[in-house]
Amino acid sequence: MSSKTKRGSRPVLHAATIIALLAGSTYLTVELRKEEQAKAPAVQAVTDTPLVKSGTGQQTGEQTWERLRNPDRSVLRGENGQVLATFTDGSRTATLTGPSRTFTEPANTASRVVTENWVRLMPEHWKKGAEKEKWFKDWFKEYFGSEEDDLFAMAFQYVDQAPLKKDDEGVPYAGDADFGPINPVGAEGADYRLEQSDFYDYLGIPYTFRDGTTIQPEAKRYRAMDCSGFIRTVFGYRARYPLRAVDGAGDGLPRTANGMARSDLGTDVIPLRGKAPRYQRPASIDVLQPGDLVFFWLDARTKERLDHVGIYLGHDTDGHKIFISSREEVNGPTIGDKGGTSRLDGNGYYAKALRSAKRL
Repeated sequence: MSSKTKRGSRPVLHAATIIALLAGSTYLTVELRKEEQAKAPAVQAVTDTPLVKSGTGQQTGEQTWERLRNPDRSVLRGENGQVLATFTDGSRTATLTGPSRTFTEPANTASRVVTENWVRLMPEHWKKGAEKEKWFKDWFKEYFGSEEDDLFAMAFQYVDQAPLKKDDEGVPYAGDADFGPINPVGAEGADYRLEQSDFYDYLGIPYTFRDGTTIQPEAKRYRAMDCSGFIRTVFGYRARYPLRAVDGAGDGLPRTANGMARSDLGTDVIPLRGKAPRYQRPASIDVLQPGDLVFFWLDARTKERLDHVGIYLGHDTDGHKIFISSREEVNGPTIGDKGGTSRLDGNGYYAKALRSAKRL
């Protein structure tokens, strides 16, 4: 081979080397991105055909209304008898049947919730015959078959590695949330993380409640929400259910799990029975409906106070009744297994501690 030929081949070899390196770099980047995405929570795209004609808001087929008891509620059924929606007397929470979704939290559990339930808040409390009222007809036309974020989608926007979301003013209103700051006391038996972080702490902005009370966020609680703060974030700040500044008088959602459980809001689908320290575990939880608030008595140190609250999601793919809540052990909202599996059935930690449930 001549020297001229050798010199001419070098740029070709150099270019080929660069292409190979770039291809390898691209492969590694893609694989790393796949690995990170695999860890992140996923609300997968809908997988079923909606029950309404897309964009029309009009139901297909014939529907019939049925009244059921325990609790008193109205059920809308399709032409084949399938449940299309459920509305409970005294509650604003409605469960609508729609396209199937899958909720996961790979960082903390292998559990998967595949559901056709879309849980939304109506503008008014349900009562018998409300299906004939204009407010309901307008609301139902807008939301039945809608894929706009519901309570479940909102709840999963705060689990481990959930992506950051900002509003038009640049305030991060969603994304991976902590439970609370580290407890500086460090005394034996002290909690690892502090409670009392509410939605305004997570947001980092002051909030004025309907009674005129303004509460300032604490810097150390930024991006944090305890169990009741998580409920107030999802139902209150995001879905616009009225909120109280604290427990006590008022018609909004109280500040604590105990205040919520003992309030006269919504419908008690599993009433609290017995007296502390012998609150009775429910004999049956079959009455639960996706979107219900579930209340627990976890710690004897709280005496008669219920001390934890979560949102019931329905069954996972293994048939277990699953809930989501903000917890100290995982440091934020989770359906995970750390510190107790998120199941209401069986005899696990949370199953044994369940005491009551409410449909807001």
